[in-house]
Amino acid sequence: MQAARLHEYTHDMSDGLSIDEVDRPEVEQSTDVIVEVEGAGWCQTDNHIIEGMWEEYVPQPLPMTLGHENAGTVVDVGSEVDLVSPGDPVICHPVQTCGTCRPCRLEETMYCENDAFNGLTTDGGFADYLHTSERSVIPLPSDVDPIDIAPHADAGITAYHAVKKAVKRLNPGDHAVVIGIGGLGHIGLQCLDAMSAARVTAVDVKDSALNLADGYGADHLINPTEEDVPAAIESITDERGAAQVLDFVGADETTAYGPQIAAAGGDHHVIGYGGHVHEPSQAFVNGEFSYVGNIVGRYAELQELVALVEQGDVDLHTSRFALDEVNDVAEKLEHGEIDGRAVITP
Repeated sequence: MQAARLHEYTHDMSDGLSIDEVDRPEVEQSTDVIVEVEGAGWCQTDNHIIEGMWEEYVPQPLPMTLGHENAGTVVDVGSEVDLVSPGDPVICHPVQTCGTCRPCRLEETMYCENDAFNGLTTDGGFADYLHTSERSVIPLPSDVDPIDIAPHADAGITAYHAVKKAVKRLNPGDHAVVIGIGGLGHIGLQCLDAMSAARVTAVDVKDSALNLADGYGADHLINPTEEDVPAAIESITDERGAAQVLDFVGADETTAYGPQIAAAGGDHHVIGYGGHVHEPSQAFVNGEFSYVGNIVGRYAELQELVALVEQGDVDLHTSRFALDEVNDVAEKLEHGEIDGRAVITP
């Protein structure tokens, strides 16, 4: 089968991955599931993996097939699998967990001590077939296209996971700010609209992204190239600030907004990454302001997100590309030329 493989780290996205002929994965354990990949979302994290940004955090045996947002059709299963059968459409949680370590027992599966992360620590779905496990697949309703829903396997649940935490601290009349209406941000905005009664302000430097936000329920739009963001938020919130800030960019410029735009007791959720947090300690003490880190959501949260999709509350804005276009997609994303989410269709 064909697979898009990373052989060495590079900052040149034009040839970061090569299309190789590799062996098709086979069932090795009783709980294994083999999926024929129909859609695999491209993520900014894929660019960061190519750059080597994750090397110091997780083991990465190269060469490795990238792709952690996968959906498709089951083609083979292990002897003990009864959740799915060959022919079933599924979306694949990117993390394969053991289920027996203490974090798994505490339902904190993202902290599993024995996990394998498709496209990050083990082969992913930029390929014809994907090896995963029964604990990581979610059956899809028959009317949901695996290609259309694939990016929810990471982009969707990461956004949903952050929004779910923020919603617990949002009351009617509160304001929330969504920074970056891109691949994750446009999902997070819709989740906020569906799950809370807060007023939502969208912030992005691209007018096309702000137009997307306007269509997905944003109450206010701010372009930082045209307005001073803290001043605009102060005006919108009658000087109270935003109870919750969801930062899907994570650049130095956006993390710096936190103490300036958050209300007393407010949180700045860092979801996008690549930048830094440079704030004096007094900024945290004044008003009990907090930065909150976020990572991929739990299996159950992907189930909940699929329910929102099935109900029509969350839509994905996607563009489709062939497997041999992976490097073109990486370059487009690097230059901010993709609105919403790119999906590879092996």
